[in-house]
Amino acid sequence: MSRLLRAVLLLLCAALAIAAGCRRQKEAAPPPLPEALREYQGREPRLRVYLHESGTIAEMDFEDYIAGVVAAEMDPQWPESALGAQAIIARTFTLQKIKESGGLPERNAHASTDFKEFQAYSAERINDRVRQAVEKTRGMVALYNGDYIKAWFHAYAGPRTALPDEGLDYEGGNPPYIQIVDSPAEKIIPEEEKNWSASFPLAQVQAAVREVTGEDPGPVQNAEISEKGPSGRATKIKINDVDVSAPSLRLALGSTEMRSTFIEEIELGEGGLYLAGTGYGHGVGMCQWGARALAEEGRSPEEIVNYFYRDITLAKAW
Repeated sequence: MSRLLRAVLLLLCAALAIAAGCRRQKEAAPPPLPEALREYQGREPRLRVYLHESGTIAEMDFEDYIAGVVAAEMDPQWPESALGAQAIIARTFTLQKIKESGGLPERNAHASTDFKEFQAYSAERINDRVRQAVEKTRGMVALYNGDYIKAWFHAYAGPRTALPDEGLDYEGGNPPYIQIVDSPAEKIIPEEEKNWSASFPLAQVQAAVREVTGEDPGPVQNAEISEKGPSGRATKIKINDVDVSAPSLRLALGSTEMRSTFIEEIELGEGGLYLAGTGYGHGVGMCQWGARALAEEGRSPEEIVNYFYRDITLAKAW
């Protein structure tokens, strides 16, 4: 063997060793399962799921539950990589919530099909694309410092995502893995999905402010954004002389009508309080339309998740 060939082979071996080392550094050890699921450590758990439609409990494999969540929370016809990213997030969300509170102990269940208390779920919407996306990411979860992240997600961020305290009124401090990032959704989202507008009767606005703050602002004569967060979203809206949390006011007025706190117009008129803006949802974490845009660019589920959550690691829980 010539010296040149030997040198080339040595360099190639060194490069392969370095690459393998880098891969090992990126692989995280499987995290301990939550106490309520500890008996399944290293293998797929079985979940007790509260079916809110019937008020009964069903036992199902974890990945079957995740397939139903993905099918309900994202359009099952979307690209497989976007569905895979949603599966990673849904799996992480479920385990984090079970670890934090035992799931739903008041229901004697680990999870629920009621989106108001857990995540949406629809077995009927599961198709082959969803099944493949869930299987290809089987057991995969997102971690920060070895612990499950708070895997917030929403439909559409508008031009950029939000920090938890501005988008959710979250008081637990902004986790370092949640940063403001530009949403790739701007490239693909249809105009009718992109922007929103709504009018609310002034009596409804007055009642909503009273519900949120405990203060009666009186007949509504003035409305303005009094504070914005770093992403550009309204964080405080002043109704007369009362400052009210914009995320809380959104929920009180109706989150499907006031789609976001990314407000671009606010005014009083004969129709009541008129609001117009962009985005759909609280804006924190993964933007689902942004995930679709990245998937259409050829990004993998892992790359999509790493785009929206910074400095995390992905690991196989089973």
